[in-house]
Amino acid sequence: MRRWYGLGGILFLMSGSTVLAGGFAAYDRVTGLPHASRSEVIAPHGMAATSQPLATQVALDILKAGGTAVDAAIAANAALGLMEPTGCGIGGDLFAIVWDAEKKELTGLNASGRAPAAMTIEYFRENGMDAIPPLGPLPVSVPGAVDGWFELHDRYGRLPMAEVLAPAIRYARDGFPVSEVIAYYMGRNKRHVEKYPGFTDTYMPTGDTPKKGEIFKNPRLAKTYEMIADGGRDVFYKGEIAKTIDAFMTEQGGLLRYEDLANHRSEWVTPVSTNYRGWDVYELPPSGQGIAALQILNVLEGFDIQSMGFGSAEYIHLLVEAKKLAYEDRAKYYADMDFANVPVERLISKEYAADRRKLISATKASKTLPAGDAKLEAGDTIYLTVADKEGNMVSLIQSNFRGMGSGMIPGELGFMLQDRAELFSLDPDHANALQPGKRPFHTIIPAFVMKDGEPLMSFGVMGGSMQPQGHVQIIVNMLDFGMNLQEAGDAARIRHGGSSQPTGEIMTDGGTVYLERGFSEETRQALEKLGHKLGDSDGSFGGYQAILRDGEEGVYYGASEVRKDGQAAGY
Repeated sequence: MRRWYGLGGILFLMSGSTVLAGGFAAYDRVTGLPHASRSEVIAPHGMAATSQPLATQVALDILKAGGTAVDAAIAANAALGLMEPTGCGIGGDLFAIVWDAEKKELTGLNASGRAPAAMTIEYFRENGMDAIPPLGPLPVSVPGAVDGWFELHDRYGRLPMAEVLAPAIRYARDGFPVSEVIAYYMGRNKRHVEKYPGFTDTYMPTGDTPKKGEIFKNPRLAKTYEMIADGGRDVFYKGEIAKTIDAFMTEQGGLLRYEDLANHRSEWVTPVSTNYRGWDVYELPPSGQGIAALQILNVLEGFDIQSMGFGSAEYIHLLVEAKKLAYEDRAKYYADMDFANVPVERLISKEYAADRRKLISATKASKTLPAGDAKLEAGDTIYLTVADKEGNMVSLIQSNFRGMGSGMIPGELGFMLQDRAELFSLDPDHANALQPGKRPFHTIIPAFVMKDGEPLMSFGVMGGSMQPQGHVQIIVNMLDFGMNLQEAGDAARIRHGGSSQPTGEIMTDGGTVYLERGFSEETRQALEKLGHKLGDSDGSFGGYQAILRDGEEGVYYGASEVRKDGQAAGY
């Protein structure tokens, strides 16, 4: 028995095997849909989906004031830098994919920062270090987010930047109630970074990090945002903010300097794609890990996943093994393409996937795997998406990397600098080897889907190495298992950890498979019989936001992560 689930002109097949796979979420849905926590949000004029309801409302207010999707996304990102400092902020980096409805053009922005000029492998070796430390002044790379805001705004914005940043400035000055998940993560971050200067003054004004529902203010960040609104990107990279960062990092023994900030520029890039069962799935090329999702989809395309059924051991085994294959390539090849010859076209080709697919055993989990012969010649994050009444859509992701970042809060600026340089390898022969001016390997990735040359979906699943795995599961859930936009994110997730890493660590024991609650004991036992090691669920399954465009009806569908504090809303 099959039935079609329709979104205007978009049809998704629901099979009997999918419906019978109920019980993966503890919800009674009168519609009979087994996986969704709630209905999709549907609106005609605009849509925003972020990980904080107040940030979503900020985005909608900007849209209603005549702003573009990009204006609204910047406004929401600024609000999240205040409201969700455990995942993002102007001390971090940014990536985006933008659909320009007027030009009918999809573009990408790599707004990640580079290693300081003084950051070298020799420096760490001479100081007795075989890896870049995760916290403190040494892993700080150039923060790229603010330049990313202005690059996006210059090309796609309409409202003045002062108006775009005004809501975040008001909330920073007047305060906002801290949401549950962020209160929890602020408490966890405190244990690691409260020893560093500026943290207690900025994030513990009452003696502790704010609890759920407490009003929190960050007047220092309000002043910084005001400087950026008035002085533009140069005040951050060449003006007062840059000078403050330089003086602070010099005092703390860090390597980031004024010249590194002054020389920074974002890069416009062309998104790359693969076709999976009729959908063109787009990611950004390295220095990020987005093409891993495309590699996994290419491997999975050769199997009849629909017949396996959601939640089956057969499907989970296949997903995990495909992920292992892609991540071995990720560890070997992915790096800043200004410094490394990354064979992107080969890695995401169907022919390459066919070769790699042969390494998967249907009866046994792999313990080690080789990276492919690609014929090479020589964490925490926020994700948001916004769509406007003119049809423009933006997929944006932004991060400080490890939780709140390095622990370094310059002067009284009210934000923490990222620790992204931790992800460099100190092996000089590695593609991701540390070099001055080089961008480190990046985990944060936005995604976009086109169908028949038209924009279909803007989405992302934040969360370190979970991100490509999450992207794949969303696409598979919708196309192979017939789920709608909200169901696809709510359905129980799978995460594999322990693959080889771009910093040099190698998978030797097959890694660990983590399953959310809801997968049956029968499935778990079957996976163990195949040789998979199962780990306890630790909550690290990512944070999903998505907008789907129904061009025939002229409406947007929105979905937001049930595991977080977020909200999808439209008007």
